Amino acid sequence: MSITTKTGDDGTTSLWSGERVSKDDARVEAYGTIDELSSFLAFASHAAKLPATAEAIREIIGDLFRAAGELASAGKPFRTPIVDGDVSRLERRVGSLEDAMRLKGFVLPGATESSARLDIARAVARRTERRVISLSGSAGLGRPVRLYLNRLSDLLFLMARAEEAAEGAVRYL
Repeated sequence: MSITTKTGDDGTTSLWSGERVSKDDARVEAYGTIDELSSFLAFASHAAKLPATAEAIREIIGDLFRAAGELASAGKPFRTPIVDGDVSRLERRVGSLEDAMRLKGFVLPGATESSARLDIARAVARRTERRVISLSGSAGLGRPVRLYLNRLSDLLFLMARAEEAAEGAVRYL
């Protein structure tokens, strides 16, 4: 089976729900940005020094696949959407890293390769959240996916700082 279908040659694409929409549709932009975020996270995973960072990234990528599925399922319920428990899991990770890190000021990003990759992913996560928020009013998205993306940028910031701390490289302004 070829991945080239030529069905998008007219500037449209199919949502997972079967509906065809323009490739510049806000929904396509939102789940495309999730795909970009997942790719940056995969890139970050290859530089991770801490096993907990690599494990969290794998879990997040799976969650993001589900979030993209939810966004691409217009008019039909997605069978495994992001739920409150996913948000709580991120909040627990954030709390654990905050307790362990005890940051004491404004941190400059990118002190190590692993943290720099996570900082890029964090910036893309924030853009992803903006794309989803701009879509959410008209798309009937569940609240958990929005909360998840909001918590994710916090978690990625702290994971980047943990990677720096592992190398004694946290830089304060």
